[in-house]
Amino acid sequence: MSGNNITKLSTGVSGVKTTVSDTDRLVAELRRRIVNNQMPPGSRLREYELAEEFNVSRSRVRDAFGVLEERGLIERIPNKGAVVMRLEADSFLELFDLREVLEGLMVRLATENAAPEYWDELIDLFGPELAQAVEKNDFNAYLAAIAKFRQTCINAAGSTMLAGVLDDLYDRVLAMTRRLMLVPGRASEGFRQHQEILQAMKAGDVVLAEELKRANIRSARSWFMKYSDFLL
Repeated sequence: MSGNNITKLSTGVSGVKTTVSDTDRLVAELRRRIVNNQMPPGSRLREYELAEEFNVSRSRVRDAFGVLEERGLIERIPNKGAVVMRLEADSFLELFDLREVLEGLMVRLATENAAPEYWDELIDLFGPELAQAVEKNDFNAYLAAIAKFRQTCINAAGSTMLAGVLDDLYDRVLAMTRRLMLVPGRASEGFRQHQEILQAMKAGDVVLAEELKRANIRSARSWFMKYSDFLL
């Protein structure tokens, strides 16, 4: 097992190197597995297995567990250990309510700050090719487009604090979002809603853009309530 807790990665820029700790590396990979539902809610995370898999000390694994617990992705239960957090319906509804307000604010700030042409690339992305992908149930392509929409908006919004809060929320809802895409009709509706949001943002209509984004989240919340027995 490696005693060195720093892994060097070349950036490929003028010979400059950056470093990432073993804890950060482990957090990033476990986070990816959890939000992609490779580790479903209720899954146990065993220290010794992860220490062996990632060639790190068990103390580094415990450090990673602490970070994931703070982000609301796992919980540590006495005499049982770390398990992936299982959220109840009420918790998801609360997250939808928070997202409506915060993503609406994100879109408002982004629309205020960005020039109209800033949105052209996203408008092209949410075009005929993606429409066909959604029609063919290629949800990975659609979710990748949604992720790019969010990141582009966050960049334009220019609020580090808002970015951090939304990042935590997305971690908690991404696995559910993937399941929600399986409900017939939801992805198509969400796609059309984002087309409308982007047109309002390009037009610089701050009020309309925010309201359309909030309506998009309310719509997702309604779909969740209708199909919660299937989704949970």
